[in-house]
Amino acid sequence: MNISVGFIGAGNMGAAMIKSLVKSGTVPPGKIYIYDVDPVKLRALKEETGVNIGNGSAAVVEKSDVVILAVKPNTIKEVLEACKDKLDQKKILVSIAVGIPLKFYKGIVGRDKKIVRTMPNTPALVGEGMTLVSFDENINQEDRAVVKTLFECLGKVETLDEKLMTEVTALTGSSPAYVFMFIEAMADAAVLSGMPRNLAYKLAAQAVLGSAKMVLETGKHPADLKDQVCSPAGTTIEAVSALEKNRFRYAVIEAMNECTKRAREIGRQFDGEM
Repeated sequence: MNISVGFIGAGNMGAAMIKSLVKSGTVPPGKIYIYDVDPVKLRALKEETGVNIGNGSAAVVEKSDVVILAVKPNTIKEVLEACKDKLDQKKILVSIAVGIPLKFYKGIVGRDKKIVRTMPNTPALVGEGMTLVSFDENINQEDRAVVKTLFECLGKVETLDEKLMTEVTALTGSSPAYVFMFIEAMADAAVLSGMPRNLAYKLAAQAVLGSAKMVLETGKHPADLKDQVCSPAGTTIEAVSALEKNRFRYAVIEAMNECTKRAREIGRQFDGEM
């Protein structure tokens, strides 16, 4: 891609995307500019990838065609105020911050600017992420293609209406935490039975990975795939029965509902700043 990309923020997600872009060859390191308040992170990324360190967020914006805001929600306003004068109508501003609506960004940098709201998740760190993308009305088809190509370096990409971005937080952005807890619980049970912990984690993680791949590749309903494992009067149906008795599915649904409520609260906080 013949564009320059800037990153403001070099935490886990920002660093993962920088490394992925360079590794894939999508954007050469000489066309990537990064800035973070932590100079140690910057030096480490430069040594590993060969990207350029910018002299502040405004300098990164000035040199970039696409700017990735990879900072925490509570610092977004400060960062935008510091670099908004360098953001013209041709540049694309992409945020990965959770819960902040497009209108918040436009209220600071201007309604004529190109803004994209995204929601990646942590499996992006290993190239298996799921990124949801919402575009504002100033984004044309060429811009959309550029943004999707950049995030495809982290895994899968889907476009979503912005009104659903907060609602889907529990299903994408936060969901890896539930899966990690499930893997941990299965491994704990195996350890209780005498299995070495490292092996227990490996087997549990592979079971989740393989099961997810079956859902994606077979196109079958998860219930059908579950039924294939449950033989009459067998071991698996006993486990399923115990999960149902302990309201496993209800617990997951309730957890996701609570997650969604919190995401809405965060969004309302930023609505109030407009």
